[in-house]
Amino acid sequence: MRFNTLDEWLAWQETLHPLAIDLGLERIRPVLLRLALQQPPCAVITVGGTNGKGSSVAMLDAILRAAGYRVGAYTSPHLLRYNERICIDGVAVDDATLCAAFERVDQARQDASLTYFEFGTLAAFSIFAAMQATAAPLDVVILEVGMGGRLDAVNLWDADVALVTAIGIDHTAWLGDTREEIAFEKAGIFRAGRPAVCGDPDPPHTLLQHADKIGAPLYRFGRDFGYNVDGMAWSWWSVTQRRHALPHPALRGPFQLQNAAGVLMVLELLGQALPLPVNQGDIRQGLSAVQLAGRFQVLPGMPLRILDVAHNPHGAQVLAQSLRTQPCAGQTHAVMSMLADKDIDGVISVMRDVIDVWHVAGLDVPRGVSGAQLAGRLQAAGITSVHVHASVTAAYQQAGSHAQPIDRVVVFGSFYTVAEVLNGG
Repeated sequence: MRFNTLDEWLAWQETLHPLAIDLGLERIRPVLLRLALQQPPCAVITVGGTNGKGSSVAMLDAILRAAGYRVGAYTSPHLLRYNERICIDGVAVDDATLCAAFERVDQARQDASLTYFEFGTLAAFSIFAAMQATAAPLDVVILEVGMGGRLDAVNLWDADVALVTAIGIDHTAWLGDTREEIAFEKAGIFRAGRPAVCGDPDPPHTLLQHADKIGAPLYRFGRDFGYNVDGMAWSWWSVTQRRHALPHPALRGPFQLQNAAGVLMVLELLGQALPLPVNQGDIRQGLSAVQLAGRFQVLPGMPLRILDVAHNPHGAQVLAQSLRTQPCAGQTHAVMSMLADKDIDGVISVMRDVIDVWHVAGLDVPRGVSGAQLAGRLQAAGITSVHVHASVTAAYQQAGSHAQPIDRVVVFGSFYTVAEVLNGG
């Protein structure tokens, strides 16, 4: 084996390819073939979109496991440990399993140069495939697209049902700078003759045209399925099905009902196609039990502390809406750090009206923006209550010490920002 520890494997993978992001399937497909991982003998759900992917995967996983199915889930990025990316029945795989999978990929790649994400995706595929030879094989694999869809490594496996969540502007250097261009890339996970679900209420025409062109039956939010709020509960509808008196997802925020509606459409289609049915009790149990760190996550204690990985204008709009629906009696303190390739000004514009005091810091990663640069962008936007700190941890601690019990502290801007706080900030 090339390395003995997970940390050694991951550090090496970061140096293996000259580019951190290099979309395309031509380098990775031959490695997939040498690994004999063309397609698993179980159902595959692929989830793409700009925002809501992680929440949708978590709800799908929770409901399917409540129904008694064995589920493998692949997500990215992780918050605290790389192992979080690959879960079997809700449990992250251990270091030994990951290292063995990395070794299999390394042996099969020969001289192929793989990115960090590509290497990890093949490892996930290898782990899921290996489960099929055990006494407890997987019934379903859920794959979260890393970026885009058409050229993303997870698209090497064909989805039995594909879900595209909300579509916004992000990753413009790779996907294009319009919703139409981005939607086309995300529609690349659709397959001819297999159902596709779009949870965006206003899907760009490029997504609709692609589904029609390849013959993928498309189920659209608001036309083919949707939801209604019924007091403390909610109901879901499709053309053929109604589900009433559902509990709100344990994930916080009003936007989660839109995510949940898309999830239930996927599950209805999955139950029809394979079949892998779920009943009302499974849905209720899964929605009540679902957990996902960093999505409007509320920490115990006072003042109120909210962690959210919102890192683009669309995600910031969802966060701002959630804050408005749950106003606090005091001030809202922001702890923000971001990456340079994100729409920083767009996020500031969305969040400025719900934030009273800003605490900013740099991220100690290659694409991180310095605290001074963030402060300059805030001040250019006419925001004056800005404090610059040496680290996210320092910003979080200072915000907490300045906040009164009736105030709240909101941490956002990047997965890295939330991770640093969860790691001990």
